[in-house]
Amino acid sequence: MLRHDPVRGADLLVLPERVVVLEGHAGQVVGLCDGSRTVPGIVGELAARFPGAPVAAEVPAFLDRLRGEGWLT
Repeated sequence: MLRHDPVRGADLLVLPERVVVLEGHAGQVVGLCDGSRTVPGIVGELAARFPGAPVAAEVPAFLDRLRGEGWLT
């Protein structure tokens, strides 16, 4: 579950028995993982929001890491 912590000013990924503090734009990436978007769709949306950012390389790798940790299915 994605939550925003106003005290920390950070997005949190709340998991059973664990909380992961998401840095930078990671919360926006996780927020787009709603089951209706594909990875290319997420990359496309973020590329439009952040022109020139290396989202095509970094976002799929980030999502793979989340899947590898079992934090994203």
